[in-house]
Amino acid sequence: MTTLYWQTVGEGKQDLVLLHGWGLNAQVWQTIIPRITSHFRIHLVDLPGYGRSHDFAPMNVQSMADTVWELAPKNAMWLGWSLGGLVTSRIALDHQQEIKGLISVASSPCFKANESDWPGIKPEVLLGFEHQLSADFHRTVERFLALQTLGTESARNDARLLKSVVLEQPIPTVEVLNAGLESLRTEDLRDELKNLYVPFLRIYGYLDGLVPRKVATLLDKMYPDSPSIVMRNSAHAPFISHPDEFCEYLLDFQCRLVE
Repeated sequence: MTTLYWQTVGEGKQDLVLLHGWGLNAQVWQTIIPRITSHFRIHLVDLPGYGRSHDFAPMNVQSMADTVWELAPKNAMWLGWSLGGLVTSRIALDHQQEIKGLISVASSPCFKANESDWPGIKPEVLLGFEHQLSADFHRTVERFLALQTLGTESARNDARLLKSVVLEQPIPTVEVLNAGLESLRTEDLRDELKNLYVPFLRIYGYLDGLVPRKVATLLDKMYPDSPSIVMRNSAHAPFISHPDEFCEYLLDFQCRLVE
């Protein structure tokens, strides 16, 4: 029987579910957990196929969202980073009346760049990573992790932390990782999210090379009721490079939900 890894910590009354990004696991949140345990009841999840949820077969975004939702508390805040942002967005769209709020971090409803009108990751880059995984698994994952911290003052230490998060838990299979890259290449929730009425905060890194800051500007126009924050000195993992600043935004969003 496949089991989804789910750990709950914290003394707060508000449930907060955290979903990590591609290739990683819930240990990636270790930098912010001590800062927010008094404010939230935090649910740490390894997405299906990742980390301690390694027994699951490869899944698309919808299947991951459905699997996570089966164990989820109702009326929770949901925070998703990168690929996890797609999963939390899917959950919010499917269960709007049972969601308190949605926060996407360094994420986009459409990761794939369109040369005419949409910034993002070039399709050939994502396909390249898929091909390279079979040839040199560890080096390919390491390269992708390095891209996530590029440009920040703490880039080397941040990349080292991300690498340790991967290596300390069961490593996803090539098939699971390829399915995740395929989701990044094909998923597009832009139009659906126009109909989201759940409070929705978007956080970006100014130096992010995977989700360009121009995405924030474009989505500001598409979702006028959804505020965005661009963290000036951060890249793709702002909660790792600047945890105090990140947690300030998180707690401020929580306060606004209570008002």
